[in-house]
Amino acid sequence: MIIDPIGDLLSALKAGIPDSSRLPSRAREEFSKLYVEFQEIEQPKLEPVVIRDGLDGFWITVPESLPERTVLFLHGGGFTVGSTRDHIGICTNLARACRSRVFSVDYRLAPEHVFPAAAEDALCAYQYLIAHGIAPHHIVPVGISAGGTLVLDLLISARDAKLALPLAAVCLSPLTDMQFAGESVARNAELDWITPARLHAIRTVYLAGKDPKDPLASPVHARLHGLPRLYIQVGTHELLLSDVAAFVQKARWAGSPVQLELWEGMFHCWQVFSRDVPEAKRAIEHIGSFVQDSLTR
Repeated sequence: MIIDPIGDLLSALKAGIPDSSRLPSRAREEFSKLYVEFQEIEQPKLEPVVIRDGLDGFWITVPESLPERTVLFLHGGGFTVGSTRDHIGICTNLARACRSRVFSVDYRLAPEHVFPAAAEDALCAYQYLIAHGIAPHHIVPVGISAGGTLVLDLLISARDAKLALPLAAVCLSPLTDMQFAGESVARNAELDWITPARLHAIRTVYLAGKDPKDPLASPVHARLHGLPRLYIQVGTHELLLSDVAAFVQKARWAGSPVQLELWEGMFHCWQVFSRDVPEAKRAIEHIGSFVQDSLTR
């Protein structure tokens, strides 16, 4: 018998793409169940906190976590699904690799809360940490997929508000252009589990008629000067590959330091699925090295 765990994973993920015509609660429950099924789940120390009314966070710690280090984690899910619960595996792996506490944020989701609610929540979570005595240079925002977009939104909004910025940030497979015009959307359509139809649904539900060129919807259209060190991972089989490359080029031209790491043959959000994808563990190790280097400078 030929065993193809990655092929089986991609098939299951594609079959489980959230259906925007379903009740949001049902779509979220099904997404969560699917994501948890394919993760290595440990039980870290989990402490819930209320950031403000309607916005919750969770402190995640492992024995390796150093109290002076904080990873601010923003989950994926296309702005419509996802939570700390269904990203607990990657949060635990990040805590261990970064030797850090992880503060994971359950930001508001569409269609109940459309753009720019999630971006506002990301900035609010950052301000919460600072207000509770954590210095910006001890925080590294890390986000995956939609969460990667929110990391960029946080940095752009904090810069424009003249807040102190973190020294570095990490984006994993971020959505950088809500027009999804990059050529890899078509070229990689049979290689990734995210589909062009899903990207269209994300734009429709999350933006709810707002301009897809708004800088917080599509960071590629933002002014990108004055950002901290960015470390971005993207897979060569991703629909979003071209859009990410366009963002990186523009940010570098604006003078912001960006380290782009291409992962051959990898698909959207592979870093989550460490149970079946060896490259997920290696990607998390790379993130850990970057975060530890950033926090010890």
